[in-house]
Amino acid sequence: MESDRSELRWGVEQRLEFIEFRLFWEGHVNRSDLMDQFGVSVNQASTDLNRYIGFAPDNMLYDKSARTYVRGSEFKPQFLEPDASRYLAQLRSVADGILDREDAWIANLPPYAAAPTPVRGVNPATLRSVVGAIRRSEAIEVKYQSLSSPEPRWRWIAPHAIAFDGFRWHTRAFCQTDDCFKDFLLSRMLEIRGSGQRNKSAGDDHDWLSEVTLEVGPHPDLSETQAKVIALDYGMRGGKAKIKVRRALLYYALKRLGLDTAPEARAPQDQQIVLINRDEIFSGIRAAGAPEGSK
Repeated sequence: MESDRSELRWGVEQRLEFIEFRLFWEGHVNRSDLMDQFGVSVNQASTDLNRYIGFAPDNMLYDKSARTYVRGSEFKPQFLEPDASRYLAQLRSVADGILDREDAWIANLPPYAAAPTPVRGVNPATLRSVVGAIRRSEAIEVKYQSLSSPEPRWRWIAPHAIAFDGFRWHTRAFCQTDDCFKDFLLSRMLEIRGSGQRNKSAGDDHDWLSEVTLEVGPHPDLSETQAKVIALDYGMRGGKAKIKVRRALLYYALKRLGLDTAPEARAPQDQQIVLINRDEIFSGIRAAGAPEGSK
């Protein structure tokens, strides 16, 4: 069976993954699903369904009354690992207008809402210039407005990556003006007027290349029952969960998780987790200082 799978064309394997996705999440799939999603013919859809049965005969059965294939009681995924994050990402992408409804694999979207996040005004021309500089390993001259300066300043930066802090988009770059690696908010880049040779490579950005591990646990002032609930929320084992983060994004990760202040600053029910290896993590932050994007 494995040798047969290795000979599948990409398009065929994708359709088999779709069949399995629908079976797992919706409980049924039929020819029209394949035809609508991939634009294939009736014969091709029938061939794909029969091919799937050949690989996993116990995974679906034909329900004559419903005129559709339904998930079998002995269902075991063969082409994809069921992933809640993937399902929820599709749901959010459709709701946010990032993914067209017809391109999603979810047949029946459940009602969905999310806490609103302010739209960050990233100029598409700015993003194009930054991404282009990354691809060409170039430096660009940008007019940047920081919180620490009353007026925008022109500076040369050599971007090498794009980063997201949970709310805002940054570029990680070597600032040739300040002679160090920093992260710059794309929304604060007001103008770009030139490009040139970079004098530092991405391989020199040690904070970007290195990771630190946050060890988080339930707030010690929670009750035993509450602590168990929080441990379940975060998938903790042995009373803690480990979260890896690039050192360059550590400041933002701590802020987003509410771990940038002392545990006693907020009520345990509000600050539900604490940083177990706090001394280790914060000693590194004090040495590095706050990133440019926070200023």
